[in-house]
Amino acid sequence: MASFVTSIKSSLGSSKSAFLQHGFSSQSPNLPGFVSKARSFGVSARAATEKSIHDFTVKDIDGKDVALSKFKGKVLLIVNVASKCGLTSSNYSELTHVYEKYKTQGFEILAFPCNQFGGQEPGSNPEIKQFACTKYKAEFPILDKVDVNGPSTAPVYQFLKSSAGGFLGDLIKWNFEKFLVDKNGKKDIQKLLAA
Repeated sequence: MASFVTSIKSSLGSSKSAFLQHGFSSQSPNLPGFVSKARSFGVSARAATEKSIHDFTVKDIDGKDVALSKFKGKVLLIVNVASKCGLTSSNYSELTHVYEKYKTQGFEILAFPCNQFGGQEPGSNPEIKQFACTKYKAEFPILDKVDVNGPSTAPVYQFLKSSAGGFLGDLIKWNFEKFLVDKNGKKDIQKLLAA
């Protein structure tokens, strides 16, 4: 069965309050509220016949191969991250809270550093790892720095963008754009985790 991808392509603005308007709170993560504002899209016929998200292998922040097939049966939130963006603090904090709340229920966050938006992820992989894991206590996988747009777009992002569609087109617009990947296209995180 083809995976479905929900693209969380919301413009979060440049402040924590804008992030909170989309369903997150710093006291108690509210992913259902955030996800319920997302749009569901089925995988395009072309993408469905070519691949699923689990067919990809990516590099982790230490340069080791990670087969995404190891995440079969889990809900994935895939996000492009940056350490020097105005959205960094609120997003990393909220991602950490959401991960802590749902990680034991079959939920995984895959963070892909990207330096394509204002040069806001200039560090080396060791520097990025140090930043995310020390400052924000990120326990979710931090992967290799990738391009999410243009001729050098990482294959996993080519797949995600072709699968999601939507009014924003197939370009990632900024840092911390999120894709929620599941097999049934359900919007409610509890339903996704129970499936």
